[in-house]
Amino acid sequence: MQHKQSKIATWVLSAVLFAIFGCFVLIVIFQDRLGLNIASLQTLRTNFINDFVVDSRYKWLLDGFGKTILITVLSTTLGILIGIGLALVKVLEHIGRRIFFVTRFVNIYLTVIRGTPVVVQLLVIFYVIFGSVSVSKVLVASLAFGINSGAYVAEIIRAGILAVDRGQMEAGRSLGLTYRVTMIKIIMPQAIKNVLPALFNELITLLKETAVAGYIAVADLTRAGDLIRSRTFDAFLPLLAVVAIYLLVVMGLTQLMTRLERRLRRSDNR
Repeated sequence: MQHKQSKIATWVLSAVLFAIFGCFVLIVIFQDRLGLNIASLQTLRTNFINDFVVDSRYKWLLDGFGKTILITVLSTTLGILIGIGLALVKVLEHIGRRIFFVTRFVNIYLTVIRGTPVVVQLLVIFYVIFGSVSVSKVLVASLAFGINSGAYVAEIIRAGILAVDRGQMEAGRSLGLTYRVTMIKIIMPQAIKNVLPALFNELITLLKETAVAGYIAVADLTRAGDLIRSRTFDAFLPLLAVVAIYLLVVMGLTQLMTRLERRLRRSDNR
């Protein structure tokens, strides 16, 4: 009950903040028609026009948002694929089936990726690995974030697989199914269902981590806001717009995750 009230309070507060922001923007734009001759509002109106209207600079935010979503989708897909593969190797290691070179590589991979900042990994991949190759910066960013996310997804899925009761595996094997078939058809569906909220949280984290893509000159959402700031020397409105867009997307994903969890709980109670 308290959790539900907390979520309602969060949404109400967010709605109030966005309503205030919307009213503020309307007042700034139409202050002349409203008969408001306030110097600070006039300054904000001038900054608003310079930030978003002149040279259609609002399109920079739209293009940047598109690139942010593209990088997030590509890196999430890559991260899940890498994570599933790494998780299976770790599970085999847990039950004593070590594949020496593969297991050693996976352990080193997890240690290095989880132990270094994602921005450093991005720079290494762009300037060292692809330094002499002409490749799309969006692709490089997606690869870097996907590799980073894969290490965390691997631990999430590994924990989900090990959380499934061992009797499930034994039941599958007793029916004559191979280890691989039992894992794919019985264990993995239950594990994914258990870790789905954690995977959604990783998606949200990944979306926010893409803000550092500007280090390799990718014109993502954050970079677009910074470019507007560099042209107009006004940081308030461009960065406020970036914050608002990120917040809207994160709130939408959070709501989607909440509904999905509710539906999964209903299916468990049938």
